[in-house]
Amino acid sequence: MDSVEIFGWYGMAAIVGAYALVSFSVIDAGSLLFQLLNVTGAVGILVVSWRKKVYQSVLLQLVWASIGLIALAQIIF
Repeated sequence: MDSVEIFGWYGMAAIVGAYALVSFSVIDAGSLLFQLLNVTGAVGILVVSWRKKVYQSVLLQLVWASIGLIALAQIIF
């Protein structure tokens, strides 16, 4: 496995994990943990998507990470 693939696998696990945690009311969608999982997950998938030249996924992950970063800023500040 290419070392970049690890970023993609982490990203997938982080985003699905965040979704599951919110869906089963373990954490709140407005929590720091949820947003961190989404942002870091999006970056992980973005890295592997860029490497494999899957630009639709790159754009999706840029938007996903941007939304998460805005939400993080609202939580922190």
